[in-house]
Amino acid sequence: MQVCVVDQSGRAIADVKVRVAGVDGVSDTTGCARLAVDAGTGQVVQLTRNGFDPVTRSLGANAKFTVVMQPETRRDVVDVTTARTPLDLDATASSVRTLSETQLDEAPGLALDDKLRQVAGFQLFRRTSSWVANPTTQGTSLRGLGSTAASRTLVLSDQVPLNDAFGGWIHWNEAPQLAVAGVELMRGGASDLYGSSAIGGVIDVASVRPEKNGFIVDLSGASRNTSLANGLLTLGVGKTQALAAVTAFRTDGYTLIAPEVRGPVDVPSNVHSQSGRIELRHSLGTDDGLFLRGNILNEARSNGTPVTTNATRLWRYVGGGDWSLPGSGRVLARVYGTQQGYRQSFSSVTTGRASERLTRLQRVPTQQLGGSVQWAQSYKTLTFVAGGDLMDTRATDDETPVTNNLLQPKISISARQRQGGVYGEVLWQPANWSFAFSSRVDRFRSFDARQVVSGVLTTLPATDEFVYDPRLGIVRKLGGGVSLTASGFRAFRGPSMNELYRTGQVGQQTTQANPNLRSERATGFEVGTLFSQHKLGTLRTSYFWTQVNRPVAAVTLSTTPTSSLLQRQNLGQLTSKGFTVEGEAKPLRWMNITAGYQYADSTVTKFQADRTLEGKWTAQVARNSASAQVRMAQPRLGVLSLDIRTSGQQFDDSANQFRLAPYAQVDLYAEHGFGHGLRAYTSIQNLGGGTIEAGRTPILTLGIPRTISIGIKMGSSGMRN
Repeated sequence: MQVCVVDQSGRAIADVKVRVAGVDGVSDTTGCARLAVDAGTGQVVQLTRNGFDPVTRSLGANAKFTVVMQPETRRDVVDVTTARTPLDLDATASSVRTLSETQLDEAPGLALDDKLRQVAGFQLFRRTSSWVANPTTQGTSLRGLGSTAASRTLVLSDQVPLNDAFGGWIHWNEAPQLAVAGVELMRGGASDLYGSSAIGGVIDVASVRPEKNGFIVDLSGASRNTSLANGLLTLGVGKTQALAAVTAFRTDGYTLIAPEVRGPVDVPSNVHSQSGRIELRHSLGTDDGLFLRGNILNEARSNGTPVTTNATRLWRYVGGGDWSLPGSGRVLARVYGTQQGYRQSFSSVTTGRASERLTRLQRVPTQQLGGSVQWAQSYKTLTFVAGGDLMDTRATDDETPVTNNLLQPKISISARQRQGGVYGEVLWQPANWSFAFSSRVDRFRSFDARQVVSGVLTTLPATDEFVYDPRLGIVRKLGGGVSLTASGFRAFRGPSMNELYRTGQVGQQTTQANPNLRSERATGFEVGTLFSQHKLGTLRTSYFWTQVNRPVAAVTLSTTPTSSLLQRQNLGQLTSKGFTVEGEAKPLRWMNITAGYQYADSTVTKFQADRTLEGKWTAQVARNSASAQVRMAQPRLGVLSLDIRTSGQQFDDSANQFRLAPYAQVDLYAEHGFGHGLRAYTSIQNLGGGTIEAGRTPILTLGIPRTISIGIKMGSSGMRN
């Protein structure tokens, strides 16, 4: 008898344990297992494999059968970021959304941030994708808190922060795409465990771990001379495993400036980037082991005119281990560092955008070292977590003004920033309850800041702050899959060195630094409900309220028809309040529906320096945003998914002078498998080709136009199924 196993889209599944009439077998790379059992009506097959729901079904009289296995249901999904330890989703008071490998693979988009937009309320500082946006505008917004260049959301992987060491923005193409195993988004303050930047939440990017010998190759091309090549190779010998992954991306991009104001000087914003990863792991037991990882990112960009360009070269290295101590809990340790070089050029564009002239050259070398340690121990219904971390960053901003094509004396600003903290958490889970109390003490310092111009040294202000951030979360399970949740928190974000010391420019919008900035402090709470039933699906609702004191925002100092001058300032206070509704259902075996909606009333509630800003909308935050995904999969036909997202109006400035119109976008993805690990796919972003207003600086810039991609994937059976 032959039993073949496939997933919902018809892909063969290897390494499935198959049992028929007491005889065991394992499916091979074609997804089939051959057993010495005579076919006959009434035989029962049992199938089990990690990552899939077990299957038991009766077989007919045929000698060959094909059985479809479904991915694990959400009851097995856990939240790691909330408690820094695995926790069932129905036991956490936080609003958490997880995106699996399959959801990321099938989401139309050329970069990770494109794929995360299926979560309602997630967006970058502006509406542009990272594959055309200047890196300094890639801050992330959650919970309606907005962002500047820096994120009010912490992004990390394997307990290591990924926010840029100098500016706090995110390099979304740093990790090779096939090295990402999934993403978990926790919304709401999390400084009680993670320290600075976790005001809006935490995004945890899970890494693929090498477990078996295999490979994947993914090649695609898209509109505007775009190409994307991904590769992944994993090897294992005994207790030692290795991984190598690479992503190479290039695009001619598109012209960001709107056609009605576009001039001869405007050219497409293009990018060429390569990222690579090498990792070694050595197993010490079931979940214990040591690892060493190296990651490199190299990219070069055009910022929309011939003269304005930027480039980044980033090396990141991480080493660590996880150990289970018999009777003494579990310990993890991480040591990490980055070495980064960033350069950018700036220009002034004439009225009518007919020509430009170079005005400034900039280079920013940055070094960062950090480490963390954590201990966790469970005893009956109690779990204890304790840990600490320390991070030290050094950077220099070298600026060379240019006048009439002549280089002027260099302005060099160097500084050092250090942040460290200790934290603890107690998690108590009696019957039908979950209580989590955690708190953290941080010291955040910016020091040794100095400016050198023509040999003249000027000492700049230093900052030194101690911050205490507690958090309490409560969950009450009512039965029938229904839970009530509540949480309250304090959180903070220290100003980045970019905000303190570097003058930046995007388009014709120049933003001045401010060395007197202080940390943002946030207080908030959230109440909600969670309904989860295997047959019906899940539904989570949340009401949130967050107040941020001293939020850093770019305040307009002056403006002309072609340019704007702004300065970073502590605004006073902003408040974001609203609610989210998210659900997932499987009305048919071959159909999965996910949808979410966020309402965020985010406004400036205090600003003594300029009372006219009070009551204004927080810049770059829409009050209404929604998304929905419909996925249909049939073994013989393949996969078809529809992704819809919409966002209401928002403003690009703190004074609410520059309105960005609402928009809606529809994306499609289709895939068909041909067997032997070969699949072909196509996707369309912005199917309707509608105009998306991304920013006004004050010149109107646009979001992604219609983009069509086609590609092929091939690899070992069982890899990324």
